[in-house]
Amino acid sequence: MATSMGLLRIRVRRGKNLAVRDTVSSDPFVAVTMGEQKLKTRMVKNNCNPEWNDELTLSIEDLNVPIILTVYDKDTFTTDDKMGDAEIDIKPYVECLRMGLKSLPNGEVVKRVQPSRTNSLSEESCCVWNNGKIVQDMCLRLRNTESGEVAIQLEWIDLPGCKGLSIE
Repeated sequence: MATSMGLLRIRVRRGKNLAVRDTVSSDPFVAVTMGEQKLKTRMVKNNCNPEWNDELTLSIEDLNVPIILTVYDKDTFTTDDKMGDAEIDIKPYVECLRMGLKSLPNGEVVKRVQPSRTNSLSEESCCVWNNGKIVQDMCLRLRNTESGEVAIQLEWIDLPGCKGLSIE
């Protein structure tokens, strides 16, 4: 764990208007990859607007390694169909964490991140103080597909023995 900076919990909340990959619907699940790490949500049957509410936790060693979220349609007899992907940009979130803020009022917005060509955001995303921690809710527009968005939330977890987020 000495090489790890800490853990990033990604709450994969829901999908919206996901692409149809079966006859009339899809059986979507989300895979999150970062370097060699690959985590998956559960699959939701026949639903292009699924509610996952699954928590995936990555060990962060290098902030420059991209975190890719990919939605797939689960298939039983053939390869799972890709339904789109997005990159999770954690740099604005990490900037907020490095501010070292303490005891703000619950719901206080620390930073607002606007959608741009360089991120996958479909709408403004806010880093918010919530119960002693900063969390960031994001709605990611999927690329390489005809439609779809995925709502997630980021939360940092400091671990004893980790490097932490000290500026390198």
